[in-house]
Amino acid sequence: MELAIQARGLRKRYGSTEVLAGLDLAVPTGSIFALLGPNGAGKTTTIGILTTLVRADAGEATVVGADVRTAPGEVQRRIALTGQSAAVDGELTAIENLVMLGRLSGLDRRQARAKAAGLLARFELEGAAKRRVSTFSGGMRRRLDLSLSLVVDVPVLFLDEPTTGLDTRSRQELWAIIRSLADAGTTVFLTTQYLEEADRLADRIAVLDHGVIAAEGTAAELKARVGGEFVELRDADGDLLREIPTDGSVHALRGAIDELDRSELGAVPGARIGIRRPSLDDVFLAITAGGTPGRTAASAARSGELLETK
Repeated sequence: MELAIQARGLRKRYGSTEVLAGLDLAVPTGSIFALLGPNGAGKTTTIGILTTLVRADAGEATVVGADVRTAPGEVQRRIALTGQSAAVDGELTAIENLVMLGRLSGLDRRQARAKAAGLLARFELEGAAKRRVSTFSGGMRRRLDLSLSLVVDVPVLFLDEPTTGLDTRSRQELWAIIRSLADAGTTVFLTTQYLEEADRLADRIAVLDHGVIAAEGTAAELKARVGGEFVELRDADGDLLREIPTDGSVHALRGAIDELDRSELGAVPGARIGIRRPSLDDVFLAITAGGTPGRTAASAARSGELLETK
């Protein structure tokens, strides 16, 4: 398996706080890799090291074969990075933003305009090409921001919370674009505060906790770690009253149902028992320190947002 990103034993300390404590990563070429973790887990620091913006205290990392410590210039030529806020000039039009960056990146005027036109078409911004970016919606600005990362063709794209603040429609549109990039061969490394985003997009997911990778695998593999099913008790309005994890066996499911039926909650008027499969919310809460799968995961899942990734 060819790896686009590889890291071994990365360590980083800020004062007395150890942010990374021996981080190992292996990201296959052409895949979408999602890094999840609670606030302060070290995700932004990890991206900073891999993109040469932050120097690790120890360990080594390569991006498309270039060492981030000894060959930072080579790494920078092989990557693009899109941060949490749109890095576009609101006083310029969309095409002016793209042409300007193309010229700064070494393209001649004809090449820059051709590249800009192609990206505007790809990101469905042709109709807004000559509008000032200050008039764009949040979703349009994020699409333009992502297109700026692709002015120069690179094999690896880093996305730090790419859909934060977008509405559902804009988020799904951006997901489709990110998936198309991976399908075309680009390796995408992303952090996200939306677990649904990682579940929908990522080929592999790593959960970062206390400076190390606490779990890694496909979404299906991580969900299998939590258990078989959850037995839920909900009131007449659909609000969760109690949830019991099981191993998925008939015996365990029957026992959980009997336990809920015997409890005081079972006497709540209109209460109903249901069964659901594990979600990525359950995985995150079960793996990270202090997490308890069940009630918290279910309530957070209704809003679609469970954690912050800083």
